[in-house]
Amino acid sequence: MASEYTVGDLVAEFLAACGVTTVFGIASVHNIPMLDAIGRRNAIRFMMARGELGGAHMADGYARVNGGLGVIFSSTGPGAANAVGGLIEARFAGSPVLHITGQTATRYADRETGTVHDAYDQLGMMASVSKAAYRIRSPQNAIGVLTRAASEALSAPMGPVSVEVPIDLQRQNIERPAILDNFVLPLAQPRTPSGAELDELAARVMAAKRPLLWLGNGAKQAGSAAAKLLDMGFGMVSSFNGRGTVPEDHPRNMGGLTGNGMPLITDFYKTVDLCLVVGCRLRGHETGDMNLKLPENIIQVDSNPAANGRTYPNQYFVCGDAKATLEGLVSRIEDKLRVAPGYPDEFAALKRAAQQEFISTLGAYGTFSEQLRGVMPRDAIWVRDVTQNNTTWGNRIFPIYNPQQNVYPVGAGIGQGLQLGIGAAAAAGERKTVVMTGDGGFFLNVGELWTAVQEKLDMVVIVMNDRGYGVIKRIQDATQGRRFYADLQSPEISKLAALSDIPYFRCERAETFGATVAEALAIKGLTMVEVDMTAVGEFPPYYPFNQKP
Repeated sequence: MASEYTVGDLVAEFLAACGVTTVFGIASVHNIPMLDAIGRRNAIRFMMARGELGGAHMADGYARVNGGLGVIFSSTGPGAANAVGGLIEARFAGSPVLHITGQTATRYADRETGTVHDAYDQLGMMASVSKAAYRIRSPQNAIGVLTRAASEALSAPMGPVSVEVPIDLQRQNIERPAILDNFVLPLAQPRTPSGAELDELAARVMAAKRPLLWLGNGAKQAGSAAAKLLDMGFGMVSSFNGRGTVPEDHPRNMGGLTGNGMPLITDFYKTVDLCLVVGCRLRGHETGDMNLKLPENIIQVDSNPAANGRTYPNQYFVCGDAKATLEGLVSRIEDKLRVAPGYPDEFAALKRAAQQEFISTLGAYGTFSEQLRGVMPRDAIWVRDVTQNNTTWGNRIFPIYNPQQNVYPVGAGIGQGLQLGIGAAAAAGERKTVVMTGDGGFFLNVGELWTAVQEKLDMVVIVMNDRGYGVIKRIQDATQGRRFYADLQSPEISKLAALSDIPYFRCERAETFGATVAEALAIKGLTMVEVDMTAVGEFPPYYPFNQKP
């Protein structure tokens, strides 16, 4: 009797074997056999996005909170192209996203015959925005291609990987691979530095008296060892994407206050004699395109050898896993490191002063971080879009306690927050998800709001409504001295919420922000809060745009 097991069944079973329990996407003529297999098996939750762009962002947000694979199923051609923006953001963020798309039948692929959805060089398009891209070319190599793709997505440096599955192969019968009985992904093991490398690293660190730790996304698994370095007297900052690796209520963890545009911090950097950068690119976005003056003695630790001196020159480089490297360092310097007397207290005082100075520039919005933190559960997921509020207090001073709580557009693309939040909420379990977006970003992909409604997600969506592109206006003010094309006319958010019976709350005074959000948080399910920024007051110029040339 011929096997009734198809490549579509293989895709569905493979994902379950990888521990995937939720996927995102849209049903299409070129992925129906795979989605049919997912539906029949009923082992994976399929969340229907309203567009592939939204679905790709959802898969990204899910991966950041869940820690495993985020999966997006797209249509072919235009549908695969729609997913591109989400894959680019996942690449920025280092998120392990597996993008599975269809392809026209094998005999027509790459021949420009005009079959449905037949895009020119779809695989090349996917390869240009993904960490890697593959096509399944026969039923027999399906398990191998899928295994390689998932393994690459989850191997450092993590990122999105795309796989094309031609429609004729999806339907083709095969023998079920026996390897799926006890399947384990063959993940590449992160490199542990040699003893000599760790000895040299320890010697250089022990020579320092005023050390600074700078953590990035690649150090998210190294929180315990990093916290021990702080206990020894290190001060700490982090990239926006590395925040929460050490809880930010630690008195010497400045979090996202990296100093860009703040002389108070950059002057202090002149007194630092070691900057230990771990799993961080020192990105242009956070260093003013590498114009931020950092301590000269930079030691860099990264699992990617190409990171060596990529943005800032270093005095020493260790290619290795952040967790293994910092654990090896801690074991060598514990009870031996002697920082300068008073340095830990100086750094704690710097944090307090820098936060106060930063808050003092925010006008009516200066209390928003404290108000929100006061009502938000400590374990809630904190998702943001690109807004003036996130560019300031959201990214820099709002306390984050765990790296999986921290979700935002690393590539600074507008309109991604809602979808990232939907994916995050799908992975959050009993934790609450709070999304902060601006009106411009919210309305860019507002259709995905109904994905959250349909999936009955527990999330609060805060819309900071200034009736325009506030961030763009601020940049125009600073660079051009005039504004064009940044004012928006949009539907009333209260009426939009009423369409689907979403509980809606409105804030018109700065001092009621926290209390208003607390009302929304008290309700299980999807709620919305609109902050009328025209009533609260115009957002003031912020760092670095508030500095005189």
